[in-house]
Amino acid sequence: MERFTFQNPTRIIFGVGSIKELEKHLPIGKKILLLYGGGSIKNNGVYDQVLSGLKSRSFVEFAGIEPNPKYETIMKGVELSRKEKVEFILAVGGGSVIDAAKFMALAIHYNEGDPWDILVNNTAKKVENVVPLATVLTLPATGSEMNAYSVISRESTKEKLSFGARSCYPVFSILDPTVVKSIPPNQIANGITDAFTHVLEQYLTYPAGAPLQDKFAESILRTLIEEGPKVMKNPGDEVAAGNFMWCATMALNGLLSAGVPTDWATHAIGHELTALYGIDHARTLAIIAPNLYRSVFDAKKEKLAQYAEEVWKVGSGSVDEKAKLAIERTTDFFHSLGIKTKLSAYTTNYEGTSEEVLTRFKKRNVKSLGENNIIDLEKVKEIVEMSY
Repeated sequence: MERFTFQNPTRIIFGVGSIKELEKHLPIGKKILLLYGGGSIKNNGVYDQVLSGLKSRSFVEFAGIEPNPKYETIMKGVELSRKEKVEFILAVGGGSVIDAAKFMALAIHYNEGDPWDILVNNTAKKVENVVPLATVLTLPATGSEMNAYSVISRESTKEKLSFGARSCYPVFSILDPTVVKSIPPNQIANGITDAFTHVLEQYLTYPAGAPLQDKFAESILRTLIEEGPKVMKNPGDEVAAGNFMWCATMALNGLLSAGVPTDWATHAIGHELTALYGIDHARTLAIIAPNLYRSVFDAKKEKLAQYAEEVWKVGSGSVDEKAKLAIERTTDFFHSLGIKTKLSAYTTNYEGTSEEVLTRFKKRNVKSLGENNIIDLEKVKEIVEMSY
């Protein structure tokens, strides 16, 4: 295991009915921005519960944050926040709304030029005057409710860039499993796939002498395999929904990556597919991941075989046979959720995608990806073309 420092400051308020506790966790005497998406929270009762929690606070609303939150929309919220002198952000939604809140937290007091430069120049950690934020999670998936990371898209340039800064950890996050019952099946499938791939990015690298970290990862994967289908079948199952929700949070709150190598190449390539074609984030991960594992098979086969044994309970075969079976089982799992794993299933205009992805990486001076920089640009091209 490698040396590491781990600290997660986000307070989690978890459980059925926990949204009712919102008021006692909100700051007193600060102007709050209530941030949310397309309005589904007004149909499932969450909005009314949140308003009840805000009744003794001064607040202003901003709605309309899209899936894959757009910089152009976010900046309208930033302008409102500056005008209203917002001092605290309450993000009510899934990962997109929470990611938007994190960027707004950095941008509201930013006066050194275009806030987009924070992403382009990777300077989020240097921004000093950051507005604190909290979340009420309505869609388990990204783990953004308990981490310091965010991904933002810019429609005008078809870019999708990520950032992370300790100042962007939510102060608190409320996780109420009852919200899952109103989530459409395709979004639940996305959430399961997203959380599952987050774990794989931190687990499928190479043996690092970290058995506890491996077992943390394996337990989340097994739980998603067991509980995911239950939630898909019955979103109102509060036990299964709660287990799914907690898996998604634990998958990316920093615990799994402590002391071990991590990959994230699947995400880097997948982000480009979302930027180019608007494909749901989780589905781009399912498109790329299996072919990435095939492309760098020799480097990952030991952990793939372990994954086959410990998660998929494969008891016989050589290391290579187990590793190959692990990739197939993963693909089958995505298919069982209704997630298609070929780019051609989402767009007919996929020819030339690999060249465009390479052009984008070269423009940002990205030369290699993966835990040991084992994925060079030729490998990226190969992986994308395998995914057609």
